[in-house]
Amino acid sequence: MDFLASLIGDVRLGLETAMTPSNVWYCFLGCTLGMVVGVIPGIGALAAIALLFPYTFYMDPTSALIMLAGIYYGTAYGGSVASILLNLPGTPSSAVACLDGYPMARQGRGGIALVMTAVASFVAASIAIIIMMISSPVIAASAIQFRSPEFFTLMVLGLIAASTITDGAPLKGLAMVIFGILLGVVGLDMYTGVPRMTFGSIHLQDGIGIVALAMGLFGVAEVIASVRTAGQGEVLTISLRSMVPSRDDMRRSWRPILRGTGIGSFFGALPGAGPSIASFMSYAVEKNIAENPSRFGRGAIEGVCAPEAANNAADQTAFIPTMTLGIPGSATMALLLGVMIVHGITPGPTMLDRHPEMFWGLVMSFWLGNAILLILSIPLVGLWVRLLQIPYQYLFPAITMFICLGVYSVNNFVFDIWMVLSIGAVSYALRVLGFPIAPLLLGFVLGPIMEEHFRRAMIVSGGDAMVFFNRPISGTIMVLTILLLIGVSWRAFRRSRADTGLQSSTDSETAA
Repeated sequence: MDFLASLIGDVRLGLETAMTPSNVWYCFLGCTLGMVVGVIPGIGALAAIALLFPYTFYMDPTSALIMLAGIYYGTAYGGSVASILLNLPGTPSSAVACLDGYPMARQGRGGIALVMTAVASFVAASIAIIIMMISSPVIAASAIQFRSPEFFTLMVLGLIAASTITDGAPLKGLAMVIFGILLGVVGLDMYTGVPRMTFGSIHLQDGIGIVALAMGLFGVAEVIASVRTAGQGEVLTISLRSMVPSRDDMRRSWRPILRGTGIGSFFGALPGAGPSIASFMSYAVEKNIAENPSRFGRGAIEGVCAPEAANNAADQTAFIPTMTLGIPGSATMALLLGVMIVHGITPGPTMLDRHPEMFWGLVMSFWLGNAILLILSIPLVGLWVRLLQIPYQYLFPAITMFICLGVYSVNNFVFDIWMVLSIGAVSYALRVLGFPIAPLLLGFVLGPIMEEHFRRAMIVSGGDAMVFFNRPISGTIMVLTILLLIGVSWRAFRRSRADTGLQSSTDSETAA
């Protein structure tokens, strides 16, 4: 009963914060921008949030978080529009919707696909918000007992999981984490004041700004990549009359929506998993349990509803480790973490006690934001169709201009513009070489925090590194980290042997 009474009080506080006129406006603005960004392929939530990052310095931190969070989960709604009508995913997590959404549009059922994805997204997000409301206080109450050894080992586990669970070479992910940590410790040493890796530049004594890094990694690099690959395709138009689902569509959809919600809620809270893996996993589950799997890929409504429910649920539960433990599971969450740090707010288990109005105001804004997105998704579908017809040669130069203006407005240094352009060029080169970019940002944000907890633990223990193994919680986390590294190394070894065997067989066939 005490927990329930406390939860009701927190919900009331959150509603009072979220429903202030300014926060309602910023929620509407963020959701609208997120919808637009999701509809237009090639931009993405990361680039949009990085672009608006410097403008949040002049805002109330709660309003800033509400707006940027609206952009984040709003892109999931908008991404399905481009996937269904253009067969071109607006966001990576919406790629699965192309498999059955576009065939439905070709059959004249694109309106039904859009309506059902909007409904699935709203239902999944609502359930995920309830999960967040119930689980967050419990996790924070447990984590309040953590000390520096526990926080350091937990961050190490989160970084390794985020860099190795995702697709691609695990060693490249780990290399990018280390690279990000090195960039994060550039500047004056926090204890001695000695410059580190500044190369004599006074501009680097305060470190590399997260705004410049984020805009370079996900703004400039995204523009370069999109200019090379973007192309205008045939946009299928739909009418409002064709957006009414049949009773059979509703019957086939509600179970996949619930299953997708469960899968997305689980994977969203895991570092390194996120909405993309959740949507692919949900689609695979629906196809495997279907009575007629051959329907998938030809316009099955289940193949649209389940993955869209999964990626929206994952978007909401991704806030759980970020807000309660201070450990972002994705690059977008790292940016939101950076907003709080810039405003002098330390995310983690103490946040619910020190800044309850911010935490619960953000959670309650999710309800408002998802309701706004549900309203925007259906009646304004004609507007989203027109957005898909914007020529890219006009869109991307404007984005680049706003990137330069945004990064210059932080310190009024031309040096920052050159830095963001250089980071963008390096980021694009790393993408071409197959290096994942998200682990770099995670390492950059968590690097200084990890260093602080590591040095504090070393001071308290008198330099004994066994402090990370002697304490029950930190020792358990370290064992899990080692097991994860062993599993990743074994997987990489097997993949290398398989590739070597395949190459040998190919060479033998060529020689024969």
